Amino acid sequence: MKTTIDLPEEVLYRAKVVAAQRRTTLKELVIAGLQIVTDTETAKANNRAERLLATLDNGRNTVSVGPLQREEIYDRPVLRRH
Repeated sequence: MKTTIDLPEEVLYRAKVVAAQRRTTLKELVIAGLQIVTDTETAKANNRAERLLATLDNGRNTVSVGPLQREEIYDRPVLRRH
């Protein structure tokens, strides 16, 4: 899919330099960077869900799970542990 993004000139220049040094394209560099960010966010969300389930398994909520996003409260599938 094609999209257009507006980057600061300095960031674009440095990205082009890194892409050239790695002998890859700017597109591949952007894809790799976005994958790192999205994988990290997914791992954080999974970790928070596991901590919440562990807390619930204890039968009382004494461990802080931190602030939850709306999606984590309402839009997530029902988690069942066996």
